Amino acid sequence: MTIKSQLESLLFVAVKPLTLKDLARALDISPAVVAAQLEELEKDYQNREAGISLINNGKSYQLTTSAANAQVVETFLKSEVSGELSQPSLETLTIIAYRGPISKVEIERIRGINCSLIIRNLLLRGLIEEEFDKKKDLNYYRVSLDFIRFLGLSKLEDLPDYNSLNSSDIISRYLEEKED
Repeated sequence: MTIKSQLESLLFVAVKPLTLKDLARALDISPAVVAAQLEELEKDYQNREAGISLINNGKSYQLTTSAANAQVVETFLKSEVSGELSQPSLETLTIIAYRGPISKVEIERIRGINCSLIIRNLLLRGLIEEEFDKKKDLNYYRVSLDFIRFLGLSKLEDLPDYNSLNSSDIISRYLEEKED
């Protein structure tokens, strides 16, 4: 795989914008090489009128949908956000409700699959909130007040079997085993 391809993959799976330093560290190359490759990647997207583009605010980079496709994307997202939750979304939301605050990595360990899109959709719907832990350099997710209010609860602890599932030793041991 080329450096450009690797950068594209990293930007695709990233939940947040990445800096040159982040990308350089991930690939163990210099930031100057990363910058040159990102410039080429951006030109590639522009030259072929791609559905995605690379944006840069001078500090960090992120893949996003092309501005030319804004209308179709907006229409799709409105239907996605207003429609029913899928089974995987409900499962992920349940994990966050009972085990939150919880990192994406932990959610994926429990579910066994990549949850980036599910988390994005739950964030868009306002059902979960994201919080960055500087010490661990990770985002953590918890349910929003809107979620609690929607369920008609006054607090999260009112969920069925909350105490036993929130502090389950079996789940905690499983997550610790997967870390090793």
